[in-house]
Amino acid sequence: MAAAKYVPSEDQFLCSICLDVFTDPVTTSCGHNFCKTCITEHWNTSDMCQCPMCKKVFNTRPELYINTFISEMVAHFRRSAQQEASSSSEEQVFKLAEVPCDVCTETKLKALKSCLVCLVSYCEIHLEPHLTLSGLKRHQLIDPVENLEDRMCKQHDKPLELFCKTDQMCVCLLCTVLDHKTHEVVPLKEIYEEKKAELRKTNTELQQMIQERRLKIQEVKHSVELSKEGADRETAEGVQVFTALKECVDRSLDEFIKTIEKKQKATEKQAEGFIKDLEQEISELKKRSSEVEQISNSEDHLHLLQSVDSLNINHPPSTRVWSEVSVRPASYEGTVVRAVSQLEETLSKEIKMLLEADLKRVQQYAVDVTLDPDTAHPSLILSDDGKQVRPSKVKKSLPDNPERFSLNPCVLGEQSFSSGRFYFEVQVKGLTAWDLGVAAESINRKEDIPLSLEDGYCTIWLRNGAEYEALDDPPVRLSLRSQPQKVGVFVDYEEGLVSFYDVELPALIYSFTICFSTEKLFPYFSPCDKSSAPLIICPVRVN
Repeated sequence: MAAAKYVPSEDQFLCSICLDVFTDPVTTSCGHNFCKTCITEHWNTSDMCQCPMCKKVFNTRPELYINTFISEMVAHFRRSAQQEASSSSEEQVFKLAEVPCDVCTETKLKALKSCLVCLVSYCEIHLEPHLTLSGLKRHQLIDPVENLEDRMCKQHDKPLELFCKTDQMCVCLLCTVLDHKTHEVVPLKEIYEEKKAELRKTNTELQQMIQERRLKIQEVKHSVELSKEGADRETAEGVQVFTALKECVDRSLDEFIKTIEKKQKATEKQAEGFIKDLEQEISELKKRSSEVEQISNSEDHLHLLQSVDSLNINHPPSTRVWSEVSVRPASYEGTVVRAVSQLEETLSKEIKMLLEADLKRVQQYAVDVTLDPDTAHPSLILSDDGKQVRPSKVKKSLPDNPERFSLNPCVLGEQSFSSGRFYFEVQVKGLTAWDLGVAAESINRKEDIPLSLEDGYCTIWLRNGAEYEALDDPPVRLSLRSQPQKVGVFVDYEEGLVSFYDVELPALIYSFTICFSTEKLFPYFSPCDKSSAPLIICPVRVN
């Protein structure tokens, strides 16, 4: 059975930079192909050597070599495309030549010309009168075409030789002096060239759109591949972590069971010792009882008296006072609690290591956040570098622009985010009340609106120095092991995730899961404490 012939498509030989078939194709180390000139010029005009497809950055500029295999494939593709175009052109000519003569009655010969006056196509034989008779010589002849009626003006029965730009239609010469007398009329050839140019432009735009969508498909596929790699990596790490935790629980259970068994064995060993001593004393007492019984049954007076003296019945054998001896059951109170406490301590260490790793991952998305003075409430004081904010006892006179908070002592960051991930850290040390988080661009800044998800806020706060709360729906009271001195805020826009971290512990304070739609998000700050300590946006240091 013959193998199916593989015919490569044009998509496989297009450079993603010039969107044309490869010229001198080269391959980068990340596996993507470009024209050598295109990628060279791209890197010459860029600050870094980066793959336009997967965005991989090359620390040193790679040395590029022509990929001979792809170059040969491109050459083969060009030859095939040219042959196909040539065949298509010949087929079209053949089809044009296949217009039959309208006069032939039996075998239809191929038409040589079509007459726009007679609306008839003629073969070489029947065309003779139009070439020799003076009356027919004035008829307009063209290359043979079908459906000649469509080329005639249905109103005046004249050839459609002109185009009316006013009515956007083909017209005959008689139309221009009657119905289209005042209209702008041009020859068909002129409008033909215009329309042809428009079609070329439209086709170029369509090809550009096609290439953009092809690139978008590649981008989406690449994103899926990256997501799959991330999912596999996260799954492997999760399996490793949960396996370690399971092994930790199993070890704690084994130790707990061994502790119980050890106590029980100690009790059994003690009891076995007592029983052994008791059985030995019983044996000795039985022996003495047998001797006493034997003497007591004697009829010989002298023998009985002599035997009693030898038995020394007034001094019984040495035995233990067993009334004071007992076997106490082993005490198991607190054994489970101690085992679980030890397990909790071990798990806490494991969780701390996980949190440290998780915090390092999110810190990779650190952004430089500065405070926006145009949004700051008039009672707030911002530092010159835009990194600190504190409340003031004096309310400044500031322009009441649409972005400024009028009632609540708040301020937003200058930077906005509508995609991707971002992270920033804020020092809250020394404050007894504060609000932190992110806010949507559409929040009401002129009224006293509660900090709720419904109103566009995703925040946590501190009140009275020790009362922490996540303003979720409904609000959640937070029980923290210690008071955070520095709070990290991480946002994954696409996942709808907002997480707050105690940076120094480290510990996860709370996570929100919401839908951001397509609205911009801004970092949100409110130093509610009237003390001198400010909220400070800190540089992120990854340990």
